[in-house]
Amino acid sequence: MNTAELLIRCLENEGVEYIFGVPGEENLQVLQALKHSSIQFITTRHEQGAAFMADVYGRLTGKAGVCLSTLGPGATNLMTGVADANLDRAPLVAITGQVGTDRMHIESHQYLDLVAMFAPVTKWNTQIVRPDNTPEIVRKAFKIAQTEKPGAVHIDLPENIAAMEATGLPLRRDAQEKTYASLHSIQQAAVAISQASNPMILVGNGAIRAQAGDAITAFADELNIPVSNTFMGKGLISYRHPLALWTLGLQQRDYISCAIDRSDLVIAIGYDLVEYAPKRWNPEGRIPIIHVGLTPAEIDSSYIPKVEVVGDIADSLYEILKRVKRPEQSVSHFKALQEEMQADYDLYADSFSFPIKPQKLLYDLRQVLGPDDILLSDVGAHKMWIARNYHCDRPNTCIISNGFASMGIAIPGAIAAKLVHPSRKIVAATGDGGFMMNCQELETALRVGTAFVTVIFNDGGYGLIEWKQQIHYGESSFIKFNNPDFVKFAESMGLKGYRIEATEDFVPTLKEALEQDVPVVIDCPIDYRENLIFSQKTQELSCAI
Repeated sequence: MNTAELLIRCLENEGVEYIFGVPGEENLQVLQALKHSSIQFITTRHEQGAAFMADVYGRLTGKAGVCLSTLGPGATNLMTGVADANLDRAPLVAITGQVGTDRMHIESHQYLDLVAMFAPVTKWNTQIVRPDNTPEIVRKAFKIAQTEKPGAVHIDLPENIAAMEATGLPLRRDAQEKTYASLHSIQQAAVAISQASNPMILVGNGAIRAQAGDAITAFADELNIPVSNTFMGKGLISYRHPLALWTLGLQQRDYISCAIDRSDLVIAIGYDLVEYAPKRWNPEGRIPIIHVGLTPAEIDSSYIPKVEVVGDIADSLYEILKRVKRPEQSVSHFKALQEEMQADYDLYADSFSFPIKPQKLLYDLRQVLGPDDILLSDVGAHKMWIARNYHCDRPNTCIISNGFASMGIAIPGAIAAKLVHPSRKIVAATGDGGFMMNCQELETALRVGTAFVTVIFNDGGYGLIEWKQQIHYGESSFIKFNNPDFVKFAESMGLKGYRIEATEDFVPTLKEALEQDVPVVIDCPIDYRENLIFSQKTQELSCAI
């Protein structure tokens, strides 16, 4: 048995189902070992796509997704997806090939110090230099990747080490025991909540990882406290719930800003500063905060908790709930705010102007997709509209990258989502800019049998940057480009392609697309004049209610 074969045995021991990657000369030994493994190797068209697939796999399952590249340019291509997983708190293990250790002391073809290069974008990384250490390295890598806060790790395997004889066995996986918050912090939180007149709950992605949705809903119900979520916390409480205040996180004021202005306590549950900076919702640090999470709060001058409740989130909430003594408070001002939000949302239900307005497109998507179906958002102007206007009944049914926020994630991510949930309908929502960054992975999708629908918000440019330029300078520059015929592009790859030519055609087209047994591309012209209209409305927003 050589080191590469031992590595694969260790990955099997960790329960790895898939490795996403691109073959290379320096990972030949690993690829050969995979031929005799239960792990399915999925050959991608670009290393960035491989890393994004592993990233979304990790986020949806809680188990580390694995991606593989060769050295040099293969490894640098991998880095964007690795960084995305690290800042989005998705467990991921990246494995790179490397030159032999006998070539590292001299200038050598394609050689880069990959351990140094990956250090800023991983929780931990190392190089295998002794074959017999492989089981320890793999077990440590998975434990670190999957421990809160989860993230990316990196293993570098030189080609001469991969071929060396190795002895040893995979290490036993240790069970992660729950940790529980101190009774002192639970009592302090209960007192603070009992004394608050207008508390508000803010939930983030950490609560999804902790599977705390039921506890949050029960907590809010019992105490009659409204709940808002970050972009990455959608679905922790159903958007239909009478206490749901939908999504916080736009970089400009919105209805939920009014709720925060009225609050005298924010109960932040599973909230991560990387999702939405507290300086945007608590700039002066005046609002008292209770931090409930699996890890202590990060340091930020606008996020200094009055109480930190660190331990299993669901258990903490139930224990706090037992101790709160709070008279029933009126939430009439929140109800009025909800009514305004709902009216704004419903305003576009019967909008049939063309090109289609983003609000209408997302309204229709929500009507067609079921509560367990998954929408994956790429990054661009459409992401801001998805965050604001696409609401969820269940956690992990709208995947938004908002830690690293990298364009190009939606199509590779949709492949991973379909592998994890083959019976669910999957939609990748992307701008035309993001689509062209990783559209080659649609060939991968067809080859591995992952049928999903890609909806292109087509505006012929980098819409989010144009939006920002218009706000700051009143004009835009350098953001326009030309696109291929997306329908012909899809058909040339053996996919189905549709072009929306009237707003009323979108729903029947989407329904037909979701029934196909091959990946589908829908080219949808989008009316981004709504961007500046929305920005103007936010400037005029009154919080008089």
